Amino acid sequence: MNKKNSIYAISTMGLLVAMMIVLTNFLSIQTQFLRISFDFIPRAILGMLFGPLWSGISSVVADVVGTTLFGKAGFFIGFTLNALISGVLYGLFFYKKEITLKNTFICVLLNTLIISLFLTPLWLSIMYHVPFFNMGLWIPRIIKAVAMLFIQTGSIMFFGKALPLKMLASRYMAKG
Repeated sequence: MNKKNSIYAISTMGLLVAMMIVLTNFLSIQTQFLRISFDFIPRAILGMLFGPLWSGISSVVADVVGTTLFGKAGFFIGFTLNALISGVLYGLFFYKKEITLKNTFICVLLNTLIISLFLTPLWLSIMYHVPFFNMGLWIPRIIKAVAMLFIQTGSIMFFGKALPLKMLASRYMAKG
């Protein structure tokens, strides 16, 4: 990758990281046990443009910087692991691949099952000493997961098709 491409790639990553921080900390609905956010959009775009490694690293950077600057509950490494896994999954499913409904739905479903319905409740139970199978926490989480499954799939399909990602990837990013 030449110097010009490196500058474009780094600035694009920085812009998408900043978007994740803003969407997570300022444009989300958040309670102690549940958050509805659209930070998945820049994370998916990172996966489409840069692949699993850089999408995962950028997601970790967004989580650490966002929590350091604007965190409400303090830093917890489990949520950083969630960000890493989510970024890697988007990269695995979308990098150099066509954005299809099947591919997108499976990616979002895996993200939902692994992060929203397993890891996040595990981290919350560790942090707040709440039983993992507390039904008061699971009912709203399951309702949110089902609704967000379709919202995320539709949004990623829209942005994956509407944005000139192939042109950006071929013009500014590394080949190979």
